[in-house]
Amino acid sequence: MPSFDLIIVGSGPGGYVCAIRAAQLGLSVAIVEKRADGGKPRLGGTCLNVGCIPSKALLDSSEHFTNATKHFADHGIDVGKPAIDVARMMKRKDKVVGSLVDGIAFLMKKNRVTVLSGTGRLISAGVVDVTAADGTTERHQAKHVVLAMGSVPVALPFLTYDGSTIVSSDQAIAFDRVPEKLLVVGGGVIGLELGSVWARLGSDVTVIEFLPQICPFLDADVARELQKVLTRQGLKFHLETKVSGVEMRGGKPTLVASDSAGKAMSFPGDKVLVSVGRRPFSDGLEQAGIALDERKRVKTDHDFRTNLPGVYAIGDLIAGPMLAHKAEEEGIALAELLAGQKNVIDHALIPNVVYTWPEVATIGITEADARSQKREVRVGRFAFAANGRAKAAGDTDGFVKIIADAKTDRVLGAAILGPRASDLLAEITAVMAFGGSSEDIARTCHAHPTFSEAVKEAALDCLGRVIHG
Repeated sequence: MPSFDLIIVGSGPGGYVCAIRAAQLGLSVAIVEKRADGGKPRLGGTCLNVGCIPSKALLDSSEHFTNATKHFADHGIDVGKPAIDVARMMKRKDKVVGSLVDGIAFLMKKNRVTVLSGTGRLISAGVVDVTAADGTTERHQAKHVVLAMGSVPVALPFLTYDGSTIVSSDQAIAFDRVPEKLLVVGGGVIGLELGSVWARLGSDVTVIEFLPQICPFLDADVARELQKVLTRQGLKFHLETKVSGVEMRGGKPTLVASDSAGKAMSFPGDKVLVSVGRRPFSDGLEQAGIALDERKRVKTDHDFRTNLPGVYAIGDLIAGPMLAHKAEEEGIALAELLAGQKNVIDHALIPNVVYTWPEVATIGITEADARSQKREVRVGRFAFAANGRAKAAGDTDGFVKIIADAKTDRVLGAAILGPRASDLLAEITAVMAFGGSSEDIARTCHAHPTFSEAVKEAALDCLGRVIHG
């Protein structure tokens, strides 16, 4: 029976990063991956293969198309009438994904990580079976086992995925044509991102959300502004609307729904994207003795230990936001703990991003959180409409919002709705990681003209001395 110091089941962001760091620290490591292409394991998990990366490739492609059709003329650039070639767009997306998949395979070789192709199954503490595509099974043993199988889209019993008409995000990144009418069930991150892609390319997109606002984790003012911007881009929204079923009429789906007053509604379309969240892929773990919580997440302590000795879990399998970068940080932390080092993750400092255009990026607590906790806070805001770089770029939608403790001035949270919000948030995240204040940001010189000056101005607004607002 082959033996390792560490076996990791799943090669997504949490799994492969954990493998690399553990190998760097001298452990013998094997990683198991069931996804394969042409007989070779396809590393990277959901994020790389059908999630984060392909969706961002399409978001960028669709953004270029929008600029060419709607904004180039403002800059004195005449390109005639641009045409969409969906096949070429998908080919480019697949090329981006393929190059990164190959990159991870190279990193496995570089760090001497053994890649086991097949479906991994935890048998007991320290024992993992790997079943290859041909049905043969090989048993492996390890001192430590890390479960990193990630998550899968939540399915609704009355909207069964068929992979063609009623689809999950897995299929919505691979349409062979622009749907005439796309119905999006769920106004969260995935629904808005993929809805944005196809709306930019010409689809009539309708978002149907059960709750009173899109992206309920956002402060209401941020969510309202995002919805307003997306509405201008052509997306239609129906909030507080409950979908209860689907009827096929002439080979096309019509969603059956009702509003908050119980009034019947119907939404005809060509495709239905169901994006109501994801669930941990914890199937079969209870049979191996792993304890799960009421949401089928693996129960762990603060060091990622499960109830079985020597078995750990990270990423989407456990509590916390289902985010690739959260899984990566947990993978590194766990590898270092297994090697005898110390590592603690502050899960309050995990950024969250909605990759629409403009982007939304958040960190820490919201203003609503602060109020509900009865914390006295100061809130600073600065609109990109007053930022010189944003004006020059023509990207003036949105604002920066910083929440600071009223007594200590410590930054407690932030939200950025605007151009390159995901990149701008890193500054605030670093300040918060070191217990910094809005004064620290305000006293830091920011290059001019840059989008980042909006962060400084929001910090100044926290202090009551904004310059350009």
